[in-house]
Amino acid sequence: MAPQTAPATDRLVSLDFIRGIAVMGILWANIVAFGQPWAAYMYPDAFLVPHGETSDWLWVIQFVLIDGKMRGLFTLLFGAGLMLFIEKAWARGETRWLQARRLFWLLGFGLIHFYFLWRGDILVLYSVAGFVAMGCLRWKARTQLVVGLLGYLVGAIMFMVAMFLPYLVADTELGNQAPYAEMRSDLASQQEAELAEGASETAIIRNGSYADYVSHNFAEHGTDPFATLSLFALETVPLMLIGMALYRMGLFGGGIDRRKMLIWGWTGVIAGGALTLPIALWAMGEGFTYWGTLAAFMGVSPLPRLPAVLGLLTLLALWAPAASTGWLGERVVAAGRMAFSNYLGTSIVMLLLFHGWAGGLFGQLGRPELYLVVAMTWALMLLWSKPWLARFRFGPLEWLWRCLTYGRLFPLRR
Repeated sequence: MAPQTAPATDRLVSLDFIRGIAVMGILWANIVAFGQPWAAYMYPDAFLVPHGETSDWLWVIQFVLIDGKMRGLFTLLFGAGLMLFIEKAWARGETRWLQARRLFWLLGFGLIHFYFLWRGDILVLYSVAGFVAMGCLRWKARTQLVVGLLGYLVGAIMFMVAMFLPYLVADTELGNQAPYAEMRSDLASQQEAELAEGASETAIIRNGSYADYVSHNFAEHGTDPFATLSLFALETVPLMLIGMALYRMGLFGGGIDRRKMLIWGWTGVIAGGALTLPIALWAMGEGFTYWGTLAAFMGVSPLPRLPAVLGLLTLLALWAPAASTGWLGERVVAAGRMAFSNYLGTSIVMLLLFHGWAGGLFGQLGRPELYLVVAMTWALMLLWSKPWLARFRFGPLEWLWRCLTYGRLFPLRR
């Protein structure tokens, strides 16, 4: 018997539920970079407080379960959202120009986020990658899926080659050989410069004003939002294409057999996790060296990350209709419906919590304490999103983005 396609409203609820999980998971992934120097995100020795054995194992857990997975999940959902938006636009007689305006305003939001709140922004990348993905909207779903998978694999292999060689030169006997002596020296200089930049930024965050922080972002990281595009484009665009294809194939609306989804989902999650764990243990066994952790994060883990992310998305899509009911499920759906507001709102909360002119906690919390901050912020997301949507039609930033996209004011209050 062929699977039944769910009504459009059910598909939206499923997407919002998964989006809610993703936006909360992204905070878990990013919390170290909010509360400690930037390099500490991957490199434990950059912590300003001791990173003991418990924190080392928490690094392993986060690496296996969270790092890259939440970003991947959110990127797949963004691709599905692109397809959903353009389908509705085409049904009303609109053109791709409406989608282009939407992405243009997203670029503006991303630049404001980067320079004025937190330089871990991903919206600029999503905007630019979205413009690329727009050229693929009318492809067949199968073509989108195949090109997305092949593109991701090519990018992952390129990352592996690019990031594993620095580790070999910096941390192994290969760097002692004459042909690599200059490269080893350059890598040591790069590491020193990155840590020195982290120390400079720490002093500004701890002791400077908000204006000092913004000035630093413009002066020292002015081109960063665009300089990193090439680094992640071979991950982001392919994942968007995969998300577009899976949406059209019915992943979020009952268009795929549930038994197959269960098998594919668990296979991806288990296989991806089983292949990622040895990478984490290898990095820990190497002593969490600077170039070793970068190789683990950016060089080796992208390959096993893909089945893990696709498996997680499949399982969440399978469970979403049942899980989105009840007190907690409805609040997760509301948090996902306001994912844009919650994403940027989290950066505002972290700014106020950690910067010296506000909460002053930057560099003072270890990894376990930072995870407590994550749990409390999750509670805040779940507590405010549903009451807001009970009174208003959209989240505050969702409403603003919608008004800018269509060039007119929409009613906000219900």
